[in-house]
Amino acid sequence: MSCSHDFNHLPHNHGNTNIDPLFTSLPSIQDCSKMADTFKLLSDGSRLRILSLLCHREECVQNIAYAVDMSAPAISHHLKFLKQSGLIMSRRVGKEVWYKLSDTKEALLVHQMIDDIFKIKCSNES
Repeated sequence: MSCSHDFNHLPHNHGNTNIDPLFTSLPSIQDCSKMADTFKLLSDGSRLRILSLLCHREECVQNIAYAVDMSAPAISHHLKFLKQSGLIMSRRVGKEVWYKLSDTKEALLVHQMIDDIFKIKCSNES
């Protein structure tokens, strides 16, 4: 849905004759809503711990649960939301399901943020 405003006629003109590109390139309400949902997911400390592991390795639910000291059902609950958001992906290996960070722009930005904030040196870096 595009904005119907005419930015040539702002309610408060500061004497600018050119349209500021920022006005015409604002993200859509839908994109901002999706990003807000991602930030809500990241506002949970348990999910951040799970993501900090999955940023660096593929792992099964039992090992994730052991690593972050939570029950497997609790881990599965968090993984469900992270997978629905597209931040992680899964694959089945026999009876186990393995999880890893998705290869999306958003997931890669989350990976970078986690590494920077927690001062983790990714093994993929030289």
